Amino acid sequence: MSAPQQQQQQSQQQQQQHVRVVEQQQVEPAEAVTSSMESESISASKELTGLTHECGVFGAIACGDWPTQMDIAHVICLGLVALQHRGQESAGIATSEGKCSKNFNVHKGMGMISTLFNDDSMKKLRGNLGIGHTRYSTAGGSGVVNCQPFVVHTTHGALALAHNGELVNNESLRREVLARGVGLSTHSDSELIAQSLCCAPEDVSELDGPNWPARIRHFMMLAPLSYSLVIMLKDKIYAVRDTYGNRPLCIGKIVPINAGHGNNSDTPADGWVVSSESCGFLSIGARYVREVEPGEIVELSRSGYRTVDIVERPDFKRMAFCIFEYVYFARGDSIFEGQMVYTVRLQCGRQLWREAPVEADIVSSVPESGTAAAHGYARESGIEFAEVLCRNRYVGRTFIQPSTRLRQLGVAKKFGALSENVAGKRLVLIDDSIVRGNTIGPIIKLLRDAGAREVHIRIASPPLQYPCYMGINIPTREELIANKLNPDQLARHVGADSLAYLSVEGLVEAVQLKHRDAGDSKSKATGHCTACLTGEYPGGLPDELSW
Repeated sequence: MSAPQQQQQQSQQQQQQHVRVVEQQQVEPAEAVTSSMESESISASKELTGLTHECGVFGAIACGDWPTQMDIAHVICLGLVALQHRGQESAGIATSEGKCSKNFNVHKGMGMISTLFNDDSMKKLRGNLGIGHTRYSTAGGSGVVNCQPFVVHTTHGALALAHNGELVNNESLRREVLARGVGLSTHSDSELIAQSLCCAPEDVSELDGPNWPARIRHFMMLAPLSYSLVIMLKDKIYAVRDTYGNRPLCIGKIVPINAGHGNNSDTPADGWVVSSESCGFLSIGARYVREVEPGEIVELSRSGYRTVDIVERPDFKRMAFCIFEYVYFARGDSIFEGQMVYTVRLQCGRQLWREAPVEADIVSSVPESGTAAAHGYARESGIEFAEVLCRNRYVGRTFIQPSTRLRQLGVAKKFGALSENVAGKRLVLIDDSIVRGNTIGPIIKLLRDAGAREVHIRIASPPLQYPCYMGINIPTREELIANKLNPDQLARHVGADSLAYLSVEGLVEAVQLKHRDAGDSKSKATGHCTACLTGEYPGGLPDELSW
């Protein structure tokens, strides 16, 4: 579902932010989804200044004999804390003890992870395996009914699912599921995926029990993108990535506490984890192993992990990993395609200097997502890097203010200027992106009030010009400032002495540099989705699709 369609369907009622749902689900086979028919609503406090990601997914399973001595629920909770930047509206965890296919322990609700999970709730999440989710809504509204993981019940037992992404062919798939007589209680893609998996393909024999890999493959053939999934059954987890590799997903190995810090390939595993990003692995005693490949279905069990199937995309289609994961969404210490996100952002800054140099006294950034690029710009130019903005972490979000003027004052209120670093200086200020252009103007005014002689804005990504239909909440074309003003006009609009973006070619160059310099054959197989920058969608526009 496109962002405009979603916005039209969202009501303006505001949900209570700390509602909690605790479920002990024991349901007979063939029972339908247990979600209530609670009406959907969307919070009135939608972000009006930047981009928002849909969500992060995480799964963990203990190795060896069960019951495990590892606290799986706490492992998942810490994994979700590391993914909190990917979604702050709701979160949830579902665990299984691996004995009964009818019983999962589930705790989910609205709010941040730190407020949702306390000692009492964690005690109810006993298990040997589990999955978790942290969400920002794109398809489906913001409410308890859409919190994940989704749990459905089939003739073969319970199934829990968590999803990152957005189905491009949501409407056609929804019609197909409804035509089979399946009722849906939400508008969430994630419930739609779960219900799609509950029905076996007609050409698959299941005399010896359910063939879950075949069911997953069937779904993947119906819905080419966009999703990364973690699916939990009684005693195993499936990790799934769409054939275009649009959304990230990686595998980690939980090693013993006394394991060394070198190569852990020969170290016995205490467990395995799967996550949207690798940034939280070290904090839970895990080591990055590898990415789930595009189209790959990976099965995790107590004995390890294995590839059970790979669904190929059409030969004429390239991989389309979201390039904005590097620019904005991912944490700097995450690893994608064999390289750290921080290193790519550093290279974006270097490339930005080559494309848009300027005479200045200092280089700085809008904290914190522009900082890595600012360091790259400073190193390539030889201009000193200095901090000029001090962020106040305790100011409420700017988008809840009742007027544009107060919102803009609120943006400035988020920062303080380090006047001793600024006064009398010609300053280059690096930011990662500009969306609506509401934020940068008040920041420039703040710096000028602190004594800056010149303020030159450099953006470490190309101008955003198109909405995303694959899991990123990018505004409509009319709201994107790059479609209204060219760089010179925008500079005058926000009060900058000059403004320049990184080119699309420069961004791709920075992302692919490591593989190209190393002569890595993998660079030939990689590809990146630049739809929000170029309007070239890897699967076409939603209303053009006829899968």
